[in-house]
Amino acid sequence: MRTPHEYIWGTQPSEFAREVSELLPARGGRILELGCGEGRDCVFFAGLGFEVTGVDVSAAGLHKAERLARMRGVHVRWIHADAARCALNERFDLVYSCGAIHYVPRRRRPRLFSRLKALTEPGGHHAHLVFTDRHVYVESGERIEYFTSTELAHAYVDWMILRREDQDISCAQDGTPHHHSVQLMVAIPLGDRSAEAAPVLPA
Repeated sequence: MRTPHEYIWGTQPSEFAREVSELLPARGGRILELGCGEGRDCVFFAGLGFEVTGVDVSAAGLHKAERLARMRGVHVRWIHADAARCALNERFDLVYSCGAIHYVPRRRRPRLFSRLKALTEPGGHHAHLVFTDRHVYVESGERIEYFTSTELAHAYVDWMILRREDQDISCAQDGTPHHHSVQLMVAIPLGDRSAEAAPVLPA
């Protein structure tokens, strides 16, 4: 049984967060993370000097996230809410999720992406890592509508996609070693002057 002090995914940032950080402007921008979990990526971005908001449905996860932020000496605004329904009014330079929004039911995703686009500053980025149905392993107690291979591309058909890549990741969260198929995507609004010069993440 896990203890309240155990960080399931550790306290270091994900590789995806490290890669996405290379796209970000100088210190001072605003970042929204959906499904921030125990806070490792939010805390990483805050440590780079960004104003970070993390949203998650798990109060226990947010308690650990706040503790990690205090340990690292950074401030993050934590919001306990369903990412698909959370009401936000400010605008962000990066909207980010890593292994989270595949928990949002498929019927709610179009509206979610529409809302997220409206919250994005000109020249801002969206970066998502989602589980896909290319290779399905259902962990105990989970209910996921896995993304199809083209779902993210369709959701961002009106944006410039800088990177879209399928990968496999190893996992043993339920005690059994297994793999998940995932898709990484980074996009920027079409029509922004910064789009033509936007760097592309390495594959």
